[in-house]
Amino acid sequence: MKDTQIKKLIEAEKKRQKKVINLIASENYVSKDVLEALGSELTNKYAEGYSGKRYYGGQTFVDKIEDLCKERALKLFNLSPKKWAVNVQPLSGSPANLAVYLALLGFDRNSNLEPRISKIMGMSLDHGGHLTHGHKVSATGKFWTQVPYGVNKNTEQIDYEEVKKIALKEKPDIIVAGYTAYSRKVDFKKFREIINSIKHTDPNKKTYLMVDMSHFAGLVAGKALPSPFDYADVVTTTVHKTLRGPRSAMIFSRIDEREIYKKIDRAVFPGLQGGPHLNQIAAVAVALKEANTPAFKKYARQIIKNADTLAKELKKLGWKIISGGTDTHLILVDTWMDGKGISGKEASDVLEKNGIIVNKNTIPNETRSPMDPSGIRLGSAAETTRGKVEKDFILIARKIDKIFKNTINKQC
Repeated sequence: MKDTQIKKLIEAEKKRQKKVINLIASENYVSKDVLEALGSELTNKYAEGYSGKRYYGGQTFVDKIEDLCKERALKLFNLSPKKWAVNVQPLSGSPANLAVYLALLGFDRNSNLEPRISKIMGMSLDHGGHLTHGHKVSATGKFWTQVPYGVNKNTEQIDYEEVKKIALKEKPDIIVAGYTAYSRKVDFKKFREIINSIKHTDPNKKTYLMVDMSHFAGLVAGKALPSPFDYADVVTTTVHKTLRGPRSAMIFSRIDEREIYKKIDRAVFPGLQGGPHLNQIAAVAVALKEANTPAFKKYARQIIKNADTLAKELKKLGWKIISGGTDTHLILVDTWMDGKGISGKEASDVLEKNGIIVNKNTIPNETRSPMDPSGIRLGSAAETTRGKVEKDFILIARKIDKIFKNTINKQC
């Protein structure tokens, strides 16, 4: 590379990644093959439209790449192309979710800029939901009305009866299952039963079940967690977390008389995006092939073992684990502990100084500012990619504990 400034910064970032312990739950390390596809000559190609229906010439090979990516996506999750469609063009998770809402809810606002009547029922941000599940600071909360649900105050897990009660009262247009800071297995069947209950009380009401499996897609692909596809109408996911691909997203939708997939395709293009990033789609295709192997299934199971080990060891050392543990790759830790510990920001900062990278995070029933919350979020996927197993995560937990306690002792 002739641009020495950028080259030096890239090299510095490569060195940083190699020397730290990465516990960011939304990060991972891709293979050299994924990086090769991402940095290929496909970067040069503009391909506005869909395979076989482009607005530019020279599409012979990129059409085949996009078709292959879709084929691999369906195969990975054991989906019939007669029953499910997939769109692999979304640039990331947020526009993917927005595309689904645009497709299924439409969009209109009156002159007073009030949200339209359509409702998105999603977990509140401070309980583990994502901004794009209807939060007020997101476009999804500005264009539509969020009906929030959360976790039980005592168990810090989803109370499905409470969710049902809210749903029957509010009759949302979409219920979103899937989270960014919730560590427990999701019962998709119960969410479908909730939607059936809405339909039973109001036969004319149409409510969709959307699963955002961005965090746990790799665990579903690896058969380490239950699949949402038996119950969902739409499933969205990013590719760069447990699925170990590039930063990108996919939207799966049922093929039936409602023609959801056609509406979603139109919402992605021309609704939200122009030409897709073919280098990104090729890299996704590579990652999907890698995920459809026995080695990846072993990796997915190890992710959960490692996260469970980390959570149990931290708990044994005296730290509060939200919901008491984890079923996934993700752990939420209350580091503040009613003033007996340290804040989430301080925890993140002091860990980084000691070579451990995490992110500060709000916890259920948060009492502090989101900029300096009560907890941190940990993930096991990236370090599992590096080959770490349970004994390594026990040592990581002990190192975290030692750093935190040394920090607290200095403050006393």
